[in-house]
Amino acid sequence: MIYCGIDWAEKTHDVALVNDTGELLAKRRITDDAAGYTILLDLLAEFGDTEDNPIPIAIETSRGLLVAVLRTGIRQVYAINPMAAARYRDRTSVSRKKSDPGDALVLANILRTDMHVHRPLPGDTDLGRAIAVLARAQQDALWNRQQMANQLRSLLREYYPAALDAFATWANGLCRPEARELLKTAPTPARAARLSRTQISTAFKRAGRKRGIDAEADRIREVFRSDYAHQSPLVEDALGKQLVALLLQLEAACTAADNLAQAVEESFPQHPDTDVILSFPGLGVQLGARVLAEIGDDHTRFADARGLKAYAGSSPITRASGKKSSITRRRVKNDRLNHAGYLWAFAALTASPGAKVHYRRRRDKHGDWHAAALRNLFNRLVGQRYHCIQVHEPFDEALAFPASAEAMTATAA
Repeated sequence: MIYCGIDWAEKTHDVALVNDTGELLAKRRITDDAAGYTILLDLLAEFGDTEDNPIPIAIETSRGLLVAVLRTGIRQVYAINPMAAARYRDRTSVSRKKSDPGDALVLANILRTDMHVHRPLPGDTDLGRAIAVLARAQQDALWNRQQMANQLRSLLREYYPAALDAFATWANGLCRPEARELLKTAPTPARAARLSRTQISTAFKRAGRKRGIDAEADRIREVFRSDYAHQSPLVEDALGKQLVALLLQLEAACTAADNLAQAVEESFPQHPDTDVILSFPGLGVQLGARVLAEIGDDHTRFADARGLKAYAGSSPITRASGKKSSITRRRVKNDRLNHAGYLWAFAALTASPGAKVHYRRRRDKHGDWHAAALRNLFNRLVGQRYHCIQVHEPFDEALAFPASAEAMTATAA
């Protein structure tokens, strides 16, 4: 049996091959281009790599062109966490020496000794991986949009509180097209106070608003003409120019988030698991795509629901030593899936009577705080999702929360 380890870098990669006894058979440094990939595949073929019996490979990343080349066929590629690889390095050397060829050798020996405790990269379909790219990009775009909105709000607090008061009643506030259009029309409070009702209405129409324009224009005009403290005219003008620059960045972030959301809505319904995922309470297209992106569509990735729950960070972890024992939440987890799970459980409270009863029971009888109760609910939902995906059956409220269904039936009777 031959094992391969690759120490990944930006421009070059170090490769090491070992046999069952740990003997170093070959080492090579390749470039991160098509020529380097060809050299790597030729080196693997020289030591017996075939399509039917490929050599397993350990590498410290799960993405990139190199990983895409290696994942062709049935080859098993193991993405080893860099922190875990560092612990393995300390097993054979106490001097803390480190080198790229040495790291490649460590990765190869990880497979030689402990391949059974590591999971290979899941065999997701191309459609599943494409949805994962779009869902993660859309989530990043939303986080970037919120970050830009927070910067804009912080700037407005310094010299333009009237704008914050004017947009306080709007959902999404500064991210709304009307808010951005008004701020571009009047980037300073002095100019905003001089806006006429017609100018405000025109800005609303440019932003795409079609209802309640006149009444909202009157309200905005009244707020802008109220008494507020002001910066000096020269400083106010400079802050207005900074505002315009931030608006351009916020505009781009909003456009990117909207375009990516549209791309997710077009690609996610094409997946065969979509009907099962959307049958769960609290999961829509965007959130369902995020859950699919992080779990994947390889149904053999997790041996049971417990493995998925641990990966999602919803199941607790026990730490015991001697007479001391504690049960706490998991800190090493898939953060994106855990974040989506919090939103999923929160939305399920209003979409599923059984989920709401389960949440209240955790709060009232077990004394859980809000976050702990939601995490427990997510733990139950993600286990149910695992079962439904395996048998390809939609969510059933009566089977998911039988105690709650019986209680509601008795109450109705």
